[in-house]
Amino acid sequence: MLGFISGRQTGLDDPLRLRRAEATRRVLSLELNKNKDIQRIHASGVSTLDIEPVEGRYMLSGGSDGVIVLYDLENFSRKPCYTCKAVCSIGRSHPDVHKFSVETVQWYPHDTGMFTSSSFDKTLKIWDTNTLQPAEVFNFEETVYNHHMSPVATKHCLIAVGTKSPKVQLCDLKSGSCSHILQGHYQEVLAVCWSPRYEYILATASADTRVKLWDVRRASACLINLDQHNGKKSGAAGESGHTAHNGRANGLCFSSDGLHLLTIGTDDRMRLWNSSSGENTLVNYGKVCNDSRKGLKFTVSRGCSPEFAFVPYGSTVAIYTIYSGELITMLRGHYSSVDCCVFQPNFQELYSSGRDSNILAWVPSLQEPEPDDTSEKLIPQQSVKPAYEDAWSSSSSDEE
Repeated sequence: MLGFISGRQTGLDDPLRLRRAEATRRVLSLELNKNKDIQRIHASGVSTLDIEPVEGRYMLSGGSDGVIVLYDLENFSRKPCYTCKAVCSIGRSHPDVHKFSVETVQWYPHDTGMFTSSSFDKTLKIWDTNTLQPAEVFNFEETVYNHHMSPVATKHCLIAVGTKSPKVQLCDLKSGSCSHILQGHYQEVLAVCWSPRYEYILATASADTRVKLWDVRRASACLINLDQHNGKKSGAAGESGHTAHNGRANGLCFSSDGLHLLTIGTDDRMRLWNSSSGENTLVNYGKVCNDSRKGLKFTVSRGCSPEFAFVPYGSTVAIYTIYSGELITMLRGHYSSVDCCVFQPNFQELYSSGRDSNILAWVPSLQEPEPDDTSEKLIPQQSVKPAYEDAWSSSSSDEE
């Protein structure tokens, strides 16, 4: 670390290297924060989380009871031990509360004045954060599994929605209606995710074992059917034979730079793909347990070297290096299955939730400085454990 600081001071090193090194060190030391609690509001499991990208201060949670809660993660008490309080909630008594499980919540990428939620009650709702009233409601004929807004879009306001229908719905916030649909899957669409690099590129994962990349500007929108065997690629949406997994594909996440795509399936495999060519990079992550019947929400780090993936793994959260596939550690603390996790890149914090109704905060550990020679001399001799006594010096003095 001193070398990075010295290089930065002399101008011989890029300041970003120091930032990346420290961010990586902090992620590698993540542990359960025993001093920080998240107020428990949900009466049943918590199925989705999202932290607003503007300040990284406010977090949304959606529960299987239909309740949505907004938390303030700031420590106003300035005390070492504190509880993150719920600022407000859309509870069971709210007239516009979701009737069934909330599967996805997402902040509007550019402003905390609006957020979205989708539920098994076949609706997607656009909420005004200040009034907690729905500004728009989209109704669907089938159960909604997942939705996503592009984090980088400037020329469109499309929300991609995955439902029990094999058709991917695109809802336009400007017109307040479904603009068009993407056809190509054969079973329900369990996960959708916009590219963080190109605003018109969308990835979808389905129970038909397929993962597709789309360019929503094109008439035949499907660009690539991802093939785990790296066979001949096809741009035809209806062509079969290209499977991304040997089971239901139910998890998607782009790398922070958008150059790669991570997918998860019920074949207990996670795969890394080149998002431009659709090539399977063949990174081996080992067995990644996944028995979820719906979408699995995992996330990736940002600003680290190497980058990491945080994946719900039973009642734990597994941390993998994205490009080498190494399992770094397993974060243990939940009492039941973990359904989702979200990364806070400003402070390298991780939040996870699951069926035990708890939201846990994982933070970098505070390493105690190692004692130097001077501090060791100040310790009374009788307080030093026998294992640390200097046997060599005492024997040499006896010889003299």
